[in-house]
Amino acid sequence: MSTQKLWGGRFTATGDQYVDDFGASIGFDQELAAEDIAGSLAHVKMLKKTGILPAADVAQIVAGLETLNQRLRAGKLEFSTVNEDIHMNIEALLTAEIGPVAGKLHTARSRNDQVATDLHLYLKHRLPLILARLHQLETVLVDKAAQHVETVMPGYTHLQHAQPISYAHYLLAYYQMFRRDAERLTFNQQHTDISPLGAAALAGTTFPIDREYSAQLLGFGAVYHNSLDAVSDRDFVLEFLSNAAILMMHLSRFCEEIVSWSSYEFNYISLSDQFSTGSSIMPQKKNPDMAELIRGKSGRVYGHLMSLLTVMKGLPLAYNKDLQEDKEGAFDTVNTLLTCLHVFTGMLQTLTVNEQRMAHATTNDFSNATELADYLANKGIPFRQAHAIVGKLVLDGLRNHRTLQDIPLAEYQQISPLIQADVYHDLDAKVAVQRRHSLGGTGFDQIRAELDRARAQLAATAPTAS
Repeated sequence: MSTQKLWGGRFTATGDQYVDDFGASIGFDQELAAEDIAGSLAHVKMLKKTGILPAADVAQIVAGLETLNQRLRAGKLEFSTVNEDIHMNIEALLTAEIGPVAGKLHTARSRNDQVATDLHLYLKHRLPLILARLHQLETVLVDKAAQHVETVMPGYTHLQHAQPISYAHYLLAYYQMFRRDAERLTFNQQHTDISPLGAAALAGTTFPIDREYSAQLLGFGAVYHNSLDAVSDRDFVLEFLSNAAILMMHLSRFCEEIVSWSSYEFNYISLSDQFSTGSSIMPQKKNPDMAELIRGKSGRVYGHLMSLLTVMKGLPLAYNKDLQEDKEGAFDTVNTLLTCLHVFTGMLQTLTVNEQRMAHATTNDFSNATELADYLANKGIPFRQAHAIVGKLVLDGLRNHRTLQDIPLAEYQQISPLIQADVYHDLDAKVAVQRRHSLGGTGFDQIRAELDRARAQLAATAPTAS
């Protein structure tokens, strides 16, 4: 006597319940229910077109699948671990709905090409949602930068004051990172837009199927041209997880600076109460918890990437049960990205910039030291010599608690009579920023040009209404 499994014809016994539970994936792959039904509808319509199934059978199957789809949207489909995965659950539910004719739906396909098709559809449908959220973030970033073109702040290397820059220039650095993220995710769409349906278990099928037609019905732009590759490829998921990890890294870096800059010591920015929390014991606290959470969630996305890379690294062709581990990380990463992008965008849009504090941080430091070295070089002093002169002046200033702009002109002229009163103009932080007009520099005119360029990019890549 065979088991009650749909695949149980050659089996005389089944595993204990805990074994079945371990092997079942329905607890998470029910996320693919809509995609599984869509794939089945395309497949059965193809079976009709090619004459593999009679029209009457197809009509019953289509009606049954559409009924399941309606129940799914209403939240009224119930799944069981007895049927292992989403594919067999849908088939069992369809059989209960329309009877044995449901068994004809599986003609010329396998769960191997089903699951690959479902996962392709899942990412194909969700990448545009992620790109739309990312586009919103980029737009807010550019709008915020436009408000702070002439807001001057210290630029850092090694977390030490380096040179004064525009806060807009700082924000646009992150815009460039997110633009590359968008480009990577956009390219990722090409590899999700390929249909594995019809590859069957691994070798194709003897039935006269039309893979291009089913791909067309599902909105795919291409089909896999090797059936082994079609059922075993997860590069498109790895590509997504890699892109997601890089995007989360960018968000995490930004959040790290938000956490630091909203501290009492920096006080460059203040977060909205909406994106902050308090302490259960310290009444004065305003904690940047949302930034910290986004920073922390980068780790789970990295983990999902490494997990799937590890799963894939030793798999022989074609399908192996290990590939059941490809889904949970992808699902979680999609949800993590969508949530983090939404929260981060709101947090950035509502934060307040302490312009005076930023400016003050550039007037009582030595971030204008390069300006003085450049000034001396322009007067004919070799830059290396100028660098050494300024270095000694900085050391003296640290010892005597005075900045470069505090040094009297007479003292400067003891170094070189070429130094004139215009040196103080060049030492002004805002002037130092404004004068850096090389392409891609922090000069105000350069920033305004980059803002125009960014707006044009955003207009050209604006998501279309679905």
